[in-house]
Amino acid sequence: MSLLARFTHVANNYGKATALGANPFKVRMEKVISPTEAVVNGRPTTLAGTHNYLGLTFDADCIEAAIAALRQEGTGTTGSRVANGSYSHHRGLEEELAEFFGRRHAMVFSTGYQANLGMLSALVGPDDHLVIDADCHASIYDGCKLAGAKVTRFRHNDPADLEKRLRRLAAEGGNKLIVIEGIYSMLGDEAPLREIVEVKKKYGAYLLVDEAHSVGVLGERGRGLAEAAGCEADVDFVVGTFSKSFGSVGGFCVSDMEGFDLLRVASRPYTFTASLPPSVMASVRAALKALQERPELRRKLHENAALLYGELSRSGFTLGPVVNPIVAVRLEDPETAIRFWNGLLERGVYVNLALPPATPNGWSMLRVSVSAAHSAKQLMHIAAVFRDVAYDLGILEMPVRAAAF
Repeated sequence: MSLLARFTHVANNYGKATALGANPFKVRMEKVISPTEAVVNGRPTTLAGTHNYLGLTFDADCIEAAIAALRQEGTGTTGSRVANGSYSHHRGLEEELAEFFGRRHAMVFSTGYQANLGMLSALVGPDDHLVIDADCHASIYDGCKLAGAKVTRFRHNDPADLEKRLRRLAAEGGNKLIVIEGIYSMLGDEAPLREIVEVKKKYGAYLLVDEAHSVGVLGERGRGLAEAAGCEADVDFVVGTFSKSFGSVGGFCVSDMEGFDLLRVASRPYTFTASLPPSVMASVRAALKALQERPELRRKLHENAALLYGELSRSGFTLGPVVNPIVAVRLEDPETAIRFWNGLLERGVYVNLALPPATPNGWSMLRVSVSAAHSAKQLMHIAAVFRDVAYDLGILEMPVRAAAF
């Protein structure tokens, strides 16, 4: 039997997707023109699936900082910080992140995925318990596997179910670490953090919040859901990524936990992975500065999210529960979602296709990510293309227009 035989169901689903049009998993950006524009399949395309929330991928200061670091310190570190040492930007970025979040410690990882993998695998072990929201990201689930701790899932965004699970675990030994997200990446909904914090304190648990999609988006200073909810002091660990609002790549964790630096040698994904190259760290430092000094980016982001959400909602689409930069459009089945995605791409709009089993409740969705860099004209165009495709597929009924005389 082939080693890949167990992926037969994946191959079948993959074949069904590609049979309906362009391959949604092999989109090639032939030329990226700006945070919101590219050429795809030879066609000018509006980008609405990049999570480039603040539009900083083409920011002049970020680009110049990256170029300067590239010239000064080369293209890469060629090893982990434990083996090859820390470059100047490693420490500088960690100090600035700690200051930004008002924390004592910060630790930078090579990807956001590794930040979750590295933190969860180091913080708990076989005698401990991870209590996670059922809709947590794949990186959190994989971190749970690497940790070897006992894993208990609670219903998505349900503090009462979380309390029920912790009550059952109260008599068992070991630490309990609750893991949630700030903004969830599929539906764009937010965790009920205040209620979760109350449950956490009642049962003496620890709390890690993955703010990957909420840093730069929520909070007066852009520090995420914990800031917006007024619960920062009750969150033990904040994990995030540089691949969303920071417009780059990498991940981090900040904390006030005593002995935090021990994780640099206890976390295998940190210890045994080559560290971020100087150019990336320099661009992230510039993006962090922009995030703090240009709050108008965050205001524009929310204005844009409200505009697109409102247009799609009024058109009759079924959307995620709250207005956020992730606008999830729910469709009936995978085939419809794939056909819809192809229709959008053929008309020059790129969004993310999200299919089961990677989606909540087995839903089929199109996920639109709004950017501060989108113009109102672009967002209205996206909404109009959504309507046109929906009319073509019979998902929405075309409005009757009065006859012209």
